[in-house]
Amino acid sequence: MKKLSLLLLLFVCGVNAQDVKFTAKIANRNSDKIFISGANKFRKEIAIDKDGIFNASFAAPAGLYVMGDGTEITNLYLKPGYDLTLTMDAKQFDESIVYTGKGATENNFLAQKSLMEEEFQNSMASFKSQADFDKGIAAHNAKVVEKLKTKGLDPDFKAAIEKQMSDEAAEIAAQAAQEAEQQKAKEKLVGSASPSFDYVNHKGGKTKLEDFKGKYVYVDVWATWCGPCRGEIPFLKKAEESLKGKNIEFVSISIDELKNTDKWKTFVTEKALGGTQLLADKDWNSDFVRAYGIDGIPRFILIGPDGKIVNPDAPRPSSQQLEQYLNTFLK
Repeated sequence: MKKLSLLLLLFVCGVNAQDVKFTAKIANRNSDKIFISGANKFRKEIAIDKDGIFNASFAAPAGLYVMGDGTEITNLYLKPGYDLTLTMDAKQFDESIVYTGKGATENNFLAQKSLMEEEFQNSMASFKSQADFDKGIAAHNAKVVEKLKTKGLDPDFKAAIEKQMSDEAAEIAAQAAQEAEQQKAKEKLVGSASPSFDYVNHKGGKTKLEDFKGKYVYVDVWATWCGPCRGEIPFLKKAEESLKGKNIEFVSISIDELKNTDKWKTFVTEKALGGTQLLADKDWNSDFVRAYGIDGIPRFILIGPDGKIVNPDAPRPSSQQLEQYLNTFLK
């Protein structure tokens, strides 16, 4: 009778013994709520009180999830019956995460894995070649595999991490193959006649590539909404000033949508952009952009005085080698 009464009480109270119980104490919270998202459009929002505390119970299938507060994100592993308690400082986030309770071993593993991934990403600046990257990712994965030997890890969790690593490896391999194909396509363009353009000029009228015949043309494909593109502007201005009077024209082609023409015009004026400022006719689908296979910006192109492609993926203005590189053609 006691067991039956307990089950009846759980039913009446609406509590499922297989729900995930999740409590937390978060110092220096970034938001008044967190979200947890997962496969099959799973999404759960949990309110955090003024003291940084939340206490929630909810149904969640076993699997990997993402938890965030609108500023930072971290990974979670949830399983029916887990009873997790999290303490953390949102200003340090991954570095401060500590879990206790049922499911703590798996989730502390994920917090440590995030720190290892951050360390790997920071080391990528030292990589000089694809071989360096391959060696680095292999070493990183070996560390993760070693940590998977931690006693007490849920077998389903280990299987999920191993599958995640396998999927990531396949994705990296596919990306590398795609980049190799793109590089081959770029190399084939060298020495061929450049696709032309005939685009609206910020100063009025239209300008086509043939207008610069007899000059080297350094093309910047960019957009006002592109942060990395804007980051290149000061360096581009410096290069323009340094090479002023030489046989080269700096042409910037914006792929802002035509509906944002006024925004583009205002940006060019307010930032006092130099060179020749043009607006492509069909943003990403403009013939010039498609002919060069551009799927990411900024992209810089060097075209010779004869209209032939010198480099379809030229150094960026922020590269220390740009002026030296251009000067090899401008002697």
